Amino acid sequence: MGEGEETIELRFRIYDGTDIGQGAYALSMTAATLKQKLVAEWPKDKTVTPKSVNDVKLIHAGKILEDNKTLADSKITIGDLPGGVVTMHVVVQPPVAKKKTEKNEEQMQKMNACTCNIL
Repeated sequence: MGEGEETIELRFRIYDGTDIGQGAYALSMTAATLKQKLVAEWPKDKTVTPKSVNDVKLIHAGKILEDNKTLADSKITIGDLPGGVVTMHVVVQPPVAKKKTEKNEEQMQKMNACTCNIL
């Protein structure tokens, strides 16, 4: 972080209530950079661990942060407390393989197909 750069105090809460990665972050930092840092610092003793940055979603105020946006662009609010810490939630959600999805759609079409015979 550069000298005089505006920062915000953040912590990240994972699925079991544990907080990780607490510290001051530059408002110019992107969500993708934050995700990289969190994946690198992820506790090894957890049962759910992200395999890549794409498995991680950051949530603030009910909205998922977009990878290409900075913290300032995402309008991260500090709240009423001066010097307060903002908590973001971290969700690990591996991307669904496309092959399985295509198979499921084909199966659903077969199941939903009906025929009528009028005698």
